[in-house]
Amino acid sequence: MVLVLHWSPRSPYVRKVMVALHECGLAHAVQLVRTHADPMIPHKGLMQVNPLSKIPTLELEDGRVLFDSHVICRWIDGQGTAGPRLFPAGASALDAERDEALGGGLLDVALSWLVEARLRPLEQRSAALIETYRTKLHSVADWLERHVPVLHGRPFDIGHLTIGVALCYLDFRFEAEDWRKNRPRLAGWHRDFCMRPSVRATAFHDDARPSA
Repeated sequence: MVLVLHWSPRSPYVRKVMVALHECGLAHAVQLVRTHADPMIPHKGLMQVNPLSKIPTLELEDGRVLFDSHVICRWIDGQGTAGPRLFPAGASALDAERDEALGGGLLDVALSWLVEARLRPLEQRSAALIETYRTKLHSVADWLERHVPVLHGRPFDIGHLTIGVALCYLDFRFEAEDWRKNRPRLAGWHRDFCMRPSVRATAFHDDARPSA
C-alpha cells in the first residue's frame, strides 16, 4: 500500500493524522509530500486535489482523495494493522468523538488566533478578538483539568489523540499562555501523552512560509 499525504511539519491537523498513522501501524505506507497550505495564500496546485486548499489531504491508491483530519483518521482506524481502536464502538463512542471535537475546537481557536495576532497586517489586528481567543483557550484548559479522570477512565482513542495534539500545538505556538498553570492533572496527563512513540516521532517544527 502506497498513500500520498500532503503534509507540513507546522500543521496540527497533519500531526493528528501522523500520530494516528503511527498508532495504527501505517506510517511506513505513506509517502509524505511537503505541501504549503498557508491560510492566507491559496495553493493552486493543491486545489486540483482538494478544492479547499487545506492539509492534511490523503490520496489513496484507488484514486479517491480524503480531506479533513477526522475523515482521514476514520479511514486509518479502519485500515490499521496495530495499536488501539481510535473510534471505538459501544458506550464510549460518543465520548471519544466529543473529545475529538473539543480538541479540534481548541485547534480552531489557536489557528484563528495565530492568523489574527501574527499573520494579519498589524493595522488590521483586533485586540478584542485576540482576547476572545485567549478566553476560550483557558476555558477549554479549565474544562480539561476537570475532565482528566474521564480520559483516564477509557482506553486511548481519537479524543485523547486530538486533545493531546492540541496541547502540543499550544506549546509550539502559544507557550507564553502557560496552559499548565494551576492545572496539575492536565499537565500530568499530557506528560504521559508526550511519551507515546507516535507523539515523539511527529514533533512540530517550523520551516519557511511560502511566498505569495
